[in-house]
Amino acid sequence: MAIHLGGSSRISLAATRDSLDKSLAGLSGDAASALSTDLFAVVNALGQNVALRRAITDPSRHADEKESLLKDLFASRISDKALAIAASAVTKRWSAPSDLLIAMEQVAIQAEAGAANSRGELDKLEDEIFTFGRVLVTNQDLRNALNGNPDAVAEKKALVDQVLKGATTSTRALVGQVVNGLWGRSIEGALSDIAHATAEHRNLVVAYVQSAIELSADQKAKLASALSKQVGQAVRVNVETNPKVVGGVSIRFRDELIDGTVISRMAEASQALAGK
Repeated sequence: MAIHLGGSSRISLAATRDSLDKSLAGLSGDAASALSTDLFAVVNALGQNVALRRAITDPSRHADEKESLLKDLFASRISDKALAIAASAVTKRWSAPSDLLIAMEQVAIQAEAGAANSRGELDKLEDEIFTFGRVLVTNQDLRNALNGNPDAVAEKKALVDQVLKGATTSTRALVGQVVNGLWGRSIEGALSDIAHATAEHRNLVVAYVQSAIELSADQKAKLASALSKQVGQAVRVNVETNPKVVGGVSIRFRDELIDGTVISRMAEASQALAGK
């Protein structure tokens, strides 16, 4: 899923990511996870309090005033590193109040991605997030439970821990955070936002591929290479087997869809014939 932000918000998010990268330099996995937890504390406060979100992104307020407001709220609750990142973010210009919430969640996820990277588990984290999304597709009860009552915080956390008991610490931490901070999204949308943030952490584009048959490692590598040449950036390929795809593959990345399936080509041919 692409994160859609206005012009000034995109610039502000890039600057906030730079602040995060500087803070992550040299941190251990545990320290990076702690930073992520602190940043999620800011995310949760912004998500739960619309008035705060508006006040802290109000363009008529001076940057120093907004920074002071943030520090008054969080100075005793989060680390100096997390406070500095959040303070830097609120002094930037945001196209909409919700954009700050989106941006802070992205950097909180990326801090945990940094933790996974320090532990040598970033590839596993990305695989587990994708696999968990596939589990949701086939398990309506689980999907309903995680998309359900926003007040069932403990119950959702326990359910995530049970389903992901064999997953990495970072995967459990990130899914545990977003299931209780959907902010109007579905759990599937939240997982896509995690995938987007972890890919951005490595300057990758994630391509979601549907194929009638399981692709071999060599086929995935060749597909990733071809897509990388097309988009001018490294691509990570996540493949889902879908028996409804008669032949070829359907590829989605960013806001683009490359549909090379037989069904799609037959439909296009039918439309062409109907137009004659």
